Amino acid sequence: MYDSTSLSRPQLRRQLRAARRALPAAAQRKAAQNLYRQLAHQPVFHRARHIALYLPNDGEIDPRLLLRAAQKRGKATYLPVLSPWPRTRMVFQRIRPGEKLIKNRFGISEPRRNPAHQRNIWALDLVLLPLVGFDRFGGRLGMGGGFYDRSLAYRSRRTQWIKPTLLGLAHECQQVERLNMASWDVPLNGTVTDKGWY
Repeated sequence: MYDSTSLSRPQLRRQLRAARRALPAAAQRKAAQNLYRQLAHQPVFHRARHIALYLPNDGEIDPRLLLRAAQKRGKATYLPVLSPWPRTRMVFQRIRPGEKLIKNRFGISEPRRNPAHQRNIWALDLVLLPLVGFDRFGGRLGMGGGFYDRSLAYRSRRTQWIKPTLLGLAHECQQVERLNMASWDVPLNGTVTDKGWY
């Protein structure tokens, strides 16, 4: 576990990204299977009708087994779609099995933009987020672009009816003792790794 108190956010981000990228392909596959076992049979996943996920990039833990399981169970599944440069907005668009994807400006696959298939983030039941680092207190260190934090900024103005449930997905090696949260950081409801729940 990393000591996050002695490192700046950029330094911590670099170290944690290097740690997850260093995982061998076999370890990545096993982690994805274990993540599926940790989450696929939980009530929070069973009850959700509208679930947003992501496609793995840069060593992120792979949620595609969960994506396929959700689709087989008849759930509506969504992927993030970035706004054209220079805007830093993100929307969530429905994805169906076999749908063609395109690469965004970061080289990450996403559906071709179609506003008719998009859903407001507050109307989703469950969002499974990628992250670079996490702690036991709901802290999440992202890639630094702020896309998820901007999309979820409305939560700070809500006192009731807080949707969706936010679960970070990570490798166990991405855990830190305690993250220093910025004022704009949106805390998670929890983080699920290949080894357990936090």
